Amino acid sequence: MTVIELPDEQAAALKAKAAADGLTLEAWPNKLAGIEASIEQQPADRPRRHIADVIIENMRKVPPEIMAAMPTDGASQHDHYIYGWPKKEA
Repeated sequence: MTVIELPDEQAAALKAKAAADGLTLEAWPNKLAGIEASIEQQPADRPRRHIADVIIENMRKVPPEIMAAMPTDGASQHDHYIYGWPKKEA
């Protein structure tokens, strides 16, 4: 293990950035380096969430004018919107 000594101010700033990502200071460099943490390494105070809850939370951040412009038949016509295939007959 390599130990890096930092001034208290820098250590506090890094700890705050890690906490903002919901990580411990020890796990945060792994995220920055693109190293996936195992489930055992994930902080216990950050409960696992259902993917639907994550999607709903993220969709609330989409501006209303963008939501208004989204197609209403996106689920039934997904091949058209993803691949450009002709729309299916309803």
